[in-house]
Amino acid sequence: MRERSRNTVCLGAALIVGTVLIIGLAGLFVVDAGSTTPPPAEFDDTVPVGLTLEDERGLDEDVALPQAQVFYSQYQYVVGYYGVETFLGERQQAGHEQQFGHPLTVYVSDYSDTGLELSAEGYPIPEQEPGWTDAETAWFVVDSDAQTPAGDTVVPFSEREDAEAFAGDHGGSVSDWESVLEQSFDQDDATVARDRVDDHHQVADDRIEAVDSYAERPPSIVAGEETETIQEAIDQAPANTTVVVPAGTYEETLEIDRPITLVGEGEVTIRGDDNGTVITVTGEDVGIQNLAVTGVGNQTKGGEDLPVDIDEDEWDATFMTYYAGTDAGIGAYGADNLLVNDVEIETPASGVIGYDSTDAVVRNVSVRGPEDPSDGLAGILLFQSSSVVEDSAVQGGKNGIYLYRSSNTILRSNEVTGNEIGVHLMHTSDTLIDGNELRGHLVSGVDVMTGPERNAIVENDVRNSETGFSIGGSETYVASNVAADNELGLRVETTTSFYEGNVLAGNVVGTDVRAMLPTNRVVGNDFVENDEHATTTSGPLRIWSDGESGNYWQGGAAIAGDADGTHADRSYSPTDAVDERLHRTDGAQTLVRAPALQALAGLEGSVPGMRTGSIVDQAPTCEPNNPELLDRTDWAESAWSCADTPTSTND
Repeated sequence: MRERSRNTVCLGAALIVGTVLIIGLAGLFVVDAGSTTPPPAEFDDTVPVGLTLEDERGLDEDVALPQAQVFYSQYQYVVGYYGVETFLGERQQAGHEQQFGHPLTVYVSDYSDTGLELSAEGYPIPEQEPGWTDAETAWFVVDSDAQTPAGDTVVPFSEREDAEAFAGDHGGSVSDWESVLEQSFDQDDATVARDRVDDHHQVADDRIEAVDSYAERPPSIVAGEETETIQEAIDQAPANTTVVVPAGTYEETLEIDRPITLVGEGEVTIRGDDNGTVITVTGEDVGIQNLAVTGVGNQTKGGEDLPVDIDEDEWDATFMTYYAGTDAGIGAYGADNLLVNDVEIETPASGVIGYDSTDAVVRNVSVRGPEDPSDGLAGILLFQSSSVVEDSAVQGGKNGIYLYRSSNTILRSNEVTGNEIGVHLMHTSDTLIDGNELRGHLVSGVDVMTGPERNAIVENDVRNSETGFSIGGSETYVASNVAADNELGLRVETTTSFYEGNVLAGNVVGTDVRAMLPTNRVVGNDFVENDEHATTTSGPLRIWSDGESGNYWQGGAAIAGDADGTHADRSYSPTDAVDERLHRTDGAQTLVRAPALQALAGLEGSVPGMRTGSIVDQAPTCEPNNPELLDRTDWAESAWSCADTPTSTND
């Protein structure tokens, strides 16, 4: 994995839903720096922020959410905000003006003369599409009944009497632009994100506690002794009892539609007929424990005969129908509070599929998929199923663990090996991925797609993969992870997210920043022995430090330290032609100390727009911030302090 590879890995249609829109730079509205008052842009031509893709697709066609578009003095593209409050919240963040410059012009949606009403959810529904009006002359209704999928929203009007009429009908107060600018629009900080991790763990513990009692259900029937088949035992067992399956191999396909526990006693194998799902669960409060499952069918697409109805009006109904009914060792449909524990599954398709099965718990499950990662579908595949998956092992197939519209899921302490994608999230928010070990993935270890919100990715370890972490969405918390010996350690496609305490070591590229908006907070991370520590696409200056808190960059420590030896005495830019070679080229340390370069670096590290497409750390640390994590890799001895001494205590 240490060779520089730029191969493009294409995902099959099974991994993509709907139309993927790729916004090329040529399609964006470029600000004319010589124009004092530019005209409004088409919103589709802006760089958008503030609405998840799932929420956007889920809106009725007649909904027109409030929008703002901002022309910045130091950013070449127009930024489009869903919600005036989204812009105001971003504007109040530290470093916002340093990276974007100041707003030259702000336009907001104009609901005057549009016949505006609110839907049952509070979404604005005008009779005609709103135009644009200058924010400085507009009037805003704050704290009304109006909503967006993210919550309360500010509703703008060009005419005061229209704003007052709306407030009379739907509540709220009318404010001018200056008054709105003075209001506080809170956004999550790192403390809130850290607390959210603890909340996720508590949710997982509560779900596990709710199903632990399944193991204590009294036995009612012994299959094979009191009945000829396991299915007969299931059909005869009273609710809230246990069906015991003695050791042996049973050639059956099963359906469980009532709250019972199916338990193997000794070594038990349920072998299907290689055609379809082996165990189908359609009832709530079902437990399946201590079994092995084989003989799964190989259908990985085109499922039609589902045991549940899919709402044909949903925007992704075709996708759900196509994949939710494919073959699996265990397929659960509408099976809330399911427990799958101590189960081994061998499958050419999927191991466990959960559809519309909330509060499911999958523990100590082993799934072995096809050896060729381009075959199969997923080890564990959850559709609209908020669940817990822990202490499980998945090997082989396209996806290890795949979550689709399964928000509030917790994945912790799993081992996922040899897939195209190890952990794959689509349209899934408020999820915790914690303490998982991922190895040898052809596309990525952890891939978060389709713009979700408030996911937490902490204490995972990804190695020997094409990409370690590929993270999209907003308000994402990425902390204390290790990405080592990958082609690319971390791909950043998020906005308003937090990256702290991560180690990126021994990768061809440590981090590649694809996000066009510089709204992420990146501090306390360690970059060691990557061929390139960081690369980035076009966009404004990204400042990866916060006050005196920065990151450790191998090579950056070659710069003389400050008085207490905690920080280098100048900014470091991993995208600078000189700085990026400090850990690779003899003589770079001497060159970077030249007075002219030091003066230029100080200027470029502080003035907006001086380094378009660049990353600057204004407070690089002299020693790694996460020595214990770094010691888990093979690269700890490559880290040196500003005093030219090794930082590792390893022998």
